[in-house]
Amino acid sequence: MTAGMDRPPIDTSKPHPARVYDWLLGGKDNYPVDQRLAETLPPQARAIAARNRAFMQRAVSWLAGRGVDQFLDIGTGIPTAPNLHQIVQAITPSARVVYADNDPIVLRHAEALLVSSPEGATDYVQADVREPEAILERARELLDFSRPIALSLIALMHFLPDDQDPYGITRTLVQALPPGSYLVFSHGTADQHPELEQATKDAYKDGAIPLRMRTRAEVERFFDGLELVEPGLVPAVEWYRDEPAPKDELSGFYVGVGRRAR
Repeated sequence: MTAGMDRPPIDTSKPHPARVYDWLLGGKDNYPVDQRLAETLPPQARAIAARNRAFMQRAVSWLAGRGVDQFLDIGTGIPTAPNLHQIVQAITPSARVVYADNDPIVLRHAEALLVSSPEGATDYVQADVREPEAILERARELLDFSRPIALSLIALMHFLPDDQDPYGITRTLVQALPPGSYLVFSHGTADQHPELEQATKDAYKDGAIPLRMRTRAEVERFFDGLELVEPGLVPAVEWYRDEPAPKDELSGFYVGVGRRAR
């Protein structure tokens, strides 16, 4: 489904959050400008990124196990195995997954994201989360919006400052989903390690990347109108369901899964 897509040029003069995150996860699809920014982050940043990704894997695995077979993942980032579709299609081979991201380098790797199980399907949308209606329009080409969908917004909304209306964007996306759908969400915070906040902000500011870490109360607003699944809104290592508890470590993310009841 990537055939015919415009392939915008990759700007290697400025760092990009997806490529910085790729470096933090040990990936190779980043550039010196991304590496320089990442190396100025606190040394805990790599472990924090890994814990956040592990939450995503636990959450979507749990949802797939409960019968959710449609996923819309916005802010996909550069493919890092196992990708979301690999996790859910291992449980439900017929699952359908739509990925969306605005970084041209993710488009270059979209073919890897589109290698679906024979029974299922995947698609990729080159779009910005600040254009939620455009993403929804494309997602409707593959996903059935009359049945539950899991919307994944992982490590994304802290890159939207308040004047870009991150709450309104999230509300637009969630309200488009049918009852029984879920929001899988993680957001950067300095609540657990305030001593790292300024260094983290300075690193992203130097890279001209806006960063708005939020408190627990501020993150909780993203779940307005949703029923939080147990254990609620918690640090990344505290969200688990059927598997053993992860190692108890400090986290730079609040995470949660919310259900749209009506």
